[in-house]
Amino acid sequence: MIIHPIPPVYEKNSVRLILGSFPSVKSREEGFFYGHPRNRFWEILAKILDEKVPATIPEKKTMLLKHGIALWDVIKSCEIIGSSDASIKNAVPNDIMPILEQSRISKILINGGKAWELYQKHIAIGCSNAVVKNAIKMPSTSPANAAWTLEKLVQAW
Repeated sequence: MIIHPIPPVYEKNSVRLILGSFPSVKSREEGFFYGHPRNRFWEILAKILDEKVPATIPEKKTMLLKHGIALWDVIKSCEIIGSSDASIKNAVPNDIMPILEQSRISKILINGGKAWELYQKHIAIGCSNAVVKNAIKMPSTSPANAAWTLEKLVQAW
């Protein structure tokens, strides 16, 4: 069982929450979200927000918070082989309610199919919170999602 090592990024003025599935090996080594150099998350966000692609963890946090974006993952702990979302077993969800209670989140975006599946199974089910219920599934920014070009991802996001 691997425990999620990265705390959520948010503040009281956060209005959007982006949830991934679980940090990749590279992200766990780096100590921050979307650490794999081929993951397009930071490039996509920078293009959408008209910002320079952040290189350091402080730059990434600053860009997120400047634009009211909170960031975390659906899963708190799980069994996983390498970085393969498809291999996730025995998932235990993160509790996102403290983020919703301590911020102004009005929209939740779910990054990718596996994150969506886990979100629906572990967080949305049985939850009456309208923001939680109305989450939006987004195409994965992972390099494994090769069918989606950077331009197509930017448009979708």
